[in-house]
Amino acid sequence: MTKHLALIEKTQSLIAAGDIVGAEAALVGLADAEGDAALMVVLEQLPPKDVLAVIREYDNSKESVVGLLVTPAQFARAVVIEKLYKDLTRTHLRGMVNAVIFREGADPVEFLTAIGDLEGGSEALADYFSDQWSRVEGFARSGGFEPADEYGKMLSQSALLASAYEKPRVQQDEIADQDWMQLAWLLRYELPDLFIEMLMVLRAKGSAHKAASDEENEENEDDAQDDGKVETGDTDRGKATPTARESDEESAI
Repeated sequence: MTKHLALIEKTQSLIAAGDIVGAEAALVGLADAEGDAALMVVLEQLPPKDVLAVIREYDNSKESVVGLLVTPAQFARAVVIEKLYKDLTRTHLRGMVNAVIFREGADPVEFLTAIGDLEGGSEALADYFSDQWSRVEGFARSGGFEPADEYGKMLSQSALLASAYEKPRVQQDEIADQDWMQLAWLLRYELPDLFIEMLMVLRAKGSAHKAASDEENEENEDDAQDDGKVETGDTDRGKATPTARESDEESAI
């Protein structure tokens, strides 16, 4: 541990300075010089936020040594704090989750279990599925990935529990895309309790977003109505007369 202290400090300094590429290069250099085991020791000593800073900058064109060696426990600790980046598109979250848990030789269920065991794990998974809410609801209801009817009845939590151990309608090899469909399948049929917990959080997030959107629309409507009002005092000073005249002319036309 002592001989790697300088590397750990260097890596953290590079990350703090925003040089993620340099930080990853330093870690890769250790693996090249001393082997994967040495890098795994260093990764265990790095704070989750620093591990996250490196692995969230995934690149589909090349494999990340860090992503290949991070353990389920380390990855889970990183995933649950990814929301601190406030990435509304969830692009980085989905990219790094897919790249790590579906890496060659990995057990996706082991990674998902580690995420689910942490506080905030189900919320992180709900964020992962945020763009696929309707199709995840459809999957929960029917076992297929057809989008759920917006006005259709959602299964209650007790109904979800009752259907948790039904035989799959779709087999995993039919949707083995190493993306959200396969992840949803694994959750429902391998970790049903976590799937239901995630879905409850996803519904709550969806309801909160809809309520906020409705409130914003109402405020915009109120502002639009206020813009069309004329104060009585303005009429006394003749300020409203041109508007009224224009209205009359348009009516005549």
